[in-house]
Amino acid sequence: MPANLASFAIHVDDLDHARAFYEAVFGWEFEPWGPPDFYLIHTGSEASPGVQGLMHARHTPCTGEGLNGVEPTFAVDDVDAVAALVEANGGTITYAKGIIPTVGALIRFLDTEGNDIGAMQYLTVPHT
Repeated sequence: MPANLASFAIHVDDLDHARAFYEAVFGWEFEPWGPPDFYLIHTGSEASPGVQGLMHARHTPCTGEGLNGVEPTFAVDDVDAVAALVEANGGTITYAKGIIPTVGALIRFLDTEGNDIGAMQYLTVPHT
């Protein structure tokens, strides 16, 4: 099955400022979820659910820096098979399979052009 865009994350330095920006520009609604400074973004409406969005503070535990951009995550049937295909086709795994409780199994990788991409084997299929 082809992988569909299932979610995206926006990494920000000022959560309140970024939240106000996206509420004003796109009309998105934000819901606190999970760890501190982490929000679900509701991008759609009842008639059209949209794509699941996430917004959180920009940082990585190892460097203290974080991604400057939008982080896409694609829904896949078998995250282990996708990881093997990433490596077999010249990509680099940057985050080995990790389990996100109640959500699924996630990997992150760089494609052959250096783009940061996620693949998630969801426990249930998200609205797309």
